Amino acid sequence: MSSITLVGTRLAETGQEFVYRGEAPACEGCPYRDQCLNLREGVRYRVEDVREGAQTLACGVHDTGVTAVEVEPVGVTANVPAKNAYAGSKASLAGPCPHTECPSHEYCEPMGVDFDEDRRITEIKGDPPHDYCMLDRELTLVEFGPTQE
Repeated sequence: MSSITLVGTRLAETGQEFVYRGEAPACEGCPYRDQCLNLREGVRYRVEDVREGAQTLACGVHDTGVTAVEVEPVGVTANVPAKNAYAGSKASLAGPCPHTECPSHEYCEPMGVDFDEDRRITEIKGDPPHDYCMLDRELTLVEFGPTQE
């Protein structure tokens, strides 16, 4: 389900994805709080539409201001333990990985998913992008569905 919110003008582009991190200290006392702080913290969103004719409003967090957009929660591509990973099942991430140079790192620690969070797998994508897991994990690349409200 889509929501109308305010985002920084640099993010206000159709297709842009972001993880909502919640209120920043600079939000205190802002007259636009109710329009900005209306998403679920930790959820990944995609900008579906930039509101035509919307004003750019001053913001203490975004130096170029904020504007109105329509956003929807989106799924997340991730590596999960291969055992029992199939479409329709629930899975969680294998755990942190210190190997940031690995081509799979962004899928082992994807933005918008917590390590202790079970998420429903909507699609099996196949083998991860790496040739060998430096932590000796057997992983499968999957698509988690969007976080449910």
